[in-house]
Amino acid sequence: MDEIEKIIDEISFRKSKYKDYGKMQVEEISEELHDIMKFEQESLKKIEEFGKMQKDQDVADYLKMISKNTTHREITEIQEIYLKKIDSEYLK
Repeated sequence: MDEIEKIIDEISFRKSKYKDYGKMQVEEISEELHDIMKFEQESLKKIEEFGKMQKDQDVADYLKMISKNTTHREITEIQEIYLKKIDSEYLK
């Protein structure tokens, strides 16, 4: 149970560190996009390892769903802002 809470806390903490991507420069947004993608990969890896130790695979599947939903929302938001910034700054 502690491992589940730890994974959920990491996901929640990432979500709580929301930044105003619209005020960032293209380079900063790019770095943030790389960071969230790396975070997603690391989270899913931890969940996979957790799932191997569990008898109830439903818990691991639920954690994957939470992680993917949370990170995909942030990735989508960052991508939208990133593309708008590129359009406005480089493709005028």
